[in-house]
Amino acid sequence: MQRQFKANQPMEVLTTDITYLPFGNSMLYLSLILDVYNGEIVAYKIDNKQGQSLVNDTLNQIDMPENCILHSDQDSVYTSYSYYQLCKEKGIIRSMSRKGTPADNAPIENFHSSLKCETFYINNELNSSNQIVIDIVENYIKNYNNNRIQQKLGYLSPIKYRELAA
Repeated sequence: MQRQFKANQPMEVLTTDITYLPFGNSMLYLSLILDVYNGEIVAYKIDNKQGQSLVNDTLNQIDMPENCILHSDQDSVYTSYSYYQLCKEKGIIRSMSRKGTPADNAPIENFHSSLKCETFYINNELNSSNQIVIDIVENYIKNYNNNRIQQKLGYLSPIKYRELAA
């Protein structure tokens, strides 16, 4: 994608990644898929294992139009044969960042940063139970998608922007 994170319609260009959630009583992993068109989180899964099933299950949550672009880093779960086959079955065009270049996946890296800075880092939730961590993440995503206005979206929330485009 060469850092050209633009889309003319929903579900045309998506980006995905996994982030660590070291805030509960054990490590959790959050797999996300973000629609570049409006910044909406269209799929996510939280698990205590960072394995192939985490990203495959996240991808299986949504139907994507054929030939949509799904951008990721080069983590082993995204370069695996299983993930390749799943993308092929869904008619997805895969795109990958250069090795060691997080800026190549900036939209989702920015979301990870916002999530952690606006929740865990300011609320001293570093020693919470895993269920509290999951609740915080789910509530944040719901609020982000439905209520959080963004200047680049004409001061609309991601979902409202998508609905007006339909």
